[in-house]
Amino acid sequence: MELIDTGIQDLWVIKPRIFEDDRGYFFESFNQATFSKYGLEYQWVQDNEAMSQKGVFRGLHYQIGEFAQAKLVRVSQGSVIDIVMDLRKNSATYGEVFHIELNAKNKLQLLIPRGFAHGYLVQEDETIFNYKCDNFYNQAHEGGIHIGSVSIEGIDTSVLQLSEKDSLLPDLENHQI
Repeated sequence: MELIDTGIQDLWVIKPRIFEDDRGYFFESFNQATFSKYGLEYQWVQDNEAMSQKGVFRGLHYQIGEFAQAKLVRVSQGSVIDIVMDLRKNSATYGEVFHIELNAKNKLQLLIPRGFAHGYLVQEDETIFNYKCDNFYNQAHEGGIHIGSVSIEGIDTSVLQLSEKDSLLPDLENHQI
């Protein structure tokens, strides 16, 4: 696997080594020994999968306090624009947004450390999004930022399909961690 620097501390794009031939392909989507070799020490406790249609936006979500979560995200079918925002108050990149296309063809993954808001915009119908978490979800410790209050180059946030819950999230200026 190859780690690609995003310019934001501890946020990594992971490019797996893919073995392809006329039968198909194989790659390791996660290997603890390889992660440890790069100093990435996470203990994943929960795997999640979501299927969504084109135009759906899920996020920007985060967990706070003792339930903060790091995530390892990827797409196994379809395509998304994955979006994260650094909410770590002591970070040199506090408030910065990073986005990347993750899809079933490029097989890229994004390793998101604790302290980030995360969301994704679905680019194809029946996209399957997979992610590992290093902590359990806790509704009492969740927060979010309305995507319409975040400027992301090339994305028209006014036409996104949001859940009722996500449509009620506070804007960037009014959210509290």
